[in-house]
Amino acid sequence: MNTTKLRPSLNHLIARNDVVFRLSRRLLHEGPDTVKELLDRHIVKKDKSIDSEEDELLTRRRLSSTRREALSLYRDILRATRFFMWPDSRGVLWRDVLRENARREFELARFETDPEIVTRLLIGGREAVQSAIDKLVEKQKQLVEKERGEGGGDRR
Repeated sequence: MNTTKLRPSLNHLIARNDVVFRLSRRLLHEGPDTVKELLDRHIVKKDKSIDSEEDELLTRRRLSSTRREALSLYRDILRATRFFMWPDSRGVLWRDVLRENARREFELARFETDPEIVTRLLIGGREAVQSAIDKLVEKQKQLVEKERGEGGGDRR
């Protein structure tokens, strides 16, 4: 195999892997730092006695925060899908399939009012995005190692 043809594709894989890794690191640091912090922010605590005005203000803040986090998650999903550029069995790009599914999931949960369910959906969504990116990074690393292994054997 010609190593001059391998070298550009290897450099391309390494560069793509670096972009995916940086996206992965960035996604980890957006939003709340821990699941406990996310739950504390969204779970309604019944033991406090607050008058109706303060309760309404707290509810508005909570909904605003939830909305921001949902939009942030949706944007992160759209950013992460940029790396899924191969077609499925029907010839449709995985990027488009993932985006359609994300849109459908968000539309189904659009009018959910229970804070516990919303929080679970947000946590599940973050975990799913992170898991997909981690798997993609691992696969890219395997491809790079495979390319390096094949390239190293041709030099002899």
